[in-house]
Amino acid sequence: MYVKRNYGFFMTFSWTLKPFLFGTIYCLIICLVAYFLKTEFSLPWQPISVIGIAVAFYLGFKNNSSYDRTWEARKIYGEIVNDSRTFGAAVCAFVQGPNEKQIKKELIYRHIAWLTALRYQLRLSKEWEHKNERLHKLFNASMTEDYNTKITDEICELVKKDELDKVIQQSNRAAQLLKNQSVRLQALKDLDYFEDFRHMEFHHLIAKFYAGQGKAERIKNFPFPRQYASTALWLTYVFAACVPFGLLDVFGGSSLAFFVVCPLIAGLIIWIFFLMEKIGDYSENPFEGTYNDVPITSISRGIEIDLREMIGDANIPKPTEAQNGFML
Repeated sequence: MYVKRNYGFFMTFSWTLKPFLFGTIYCLIICLVAYFLKTEFSLPWQPISVIGIAVAFYLGFKNNSSYDRTWEARKIYGEIVNDSRTFGAAVCAFVQGPNEKQIKKELIYRHIAWLTALRYQLRLSKEWEHKNERLHKLFNASMTEDYNTKITDEICELVKKDELDKVIQQSNRAAQLLKNQSVRLQALKDLDYFEDFRHMEFHHLIAKFYAGQGKAERIKNFPFPRQYASTALWLTYVFAACVPFGLLDVFGGSSLAFFVVCPLIAGLIIWIFFLMEKIGDYSENPFEGTYNDVPITSISRGIEIDLREMIGDANIPKPTEAQNGFML
């Protein structure tokens, strides 16, 4: 997620430079062909503008839908933040008995391990995501690619080795950690560390964590319907292909305007439409590890700090800092 006030113009322009260059060159070629062949093959601008309006409406629909996916992902993690703090407060208040300090630490650490496993799972590559445009230069590439090694390194100090060895063999590590947490809470209830009512409150929170994980996995594993995404792209190409033909008549009076201004204006129009299309395209997958992701690493670190402080832990990590304006 970009956290500075605005993307710079040239940063935005360079991100979508190719459509501008190709559109300008494409229009210049058409202008040269029309000039040297003395052929009049321009098209009326009115029908082209109707196509442009239709494409703009469609891109607006796509971008709104893409934004909904990103905002829903952020709301899901907002719920996880709230539920995690509630869980931490419940652990501190409900657990009472021998070695309660160590037990509280165990429960909190397992929850942090779940947060870690979940964010790694959500950043595993999917076929429809922008795999080659992850923030490798700003963040360690192995954070998303070398899954088994990194997740083991990060949670090995949070859960016992025998539990880690079993969890790491499962396909859904985060779900297994929550299952282990539920089993442990039942064992603690049987040992009278808390009574039935408080145990049911704990179970309710585990259910909410499963719900939050399931919601996030729904967004991760179900792409924005490709028929909508693909149609927006191809309609943009169709409109871009028509733009130069509509401008031939407009700028046909003067050679300077015909060979300089016409290609530049065509390139600018084409760039604007492809920029809108690309913004929607890069908002579809809020967990793919690119520039506009929901910053789940930063959010998880914030939860971890809160929980560790609740139990008076000595190993309080620092908040995640933005690098070059990006927070992951």
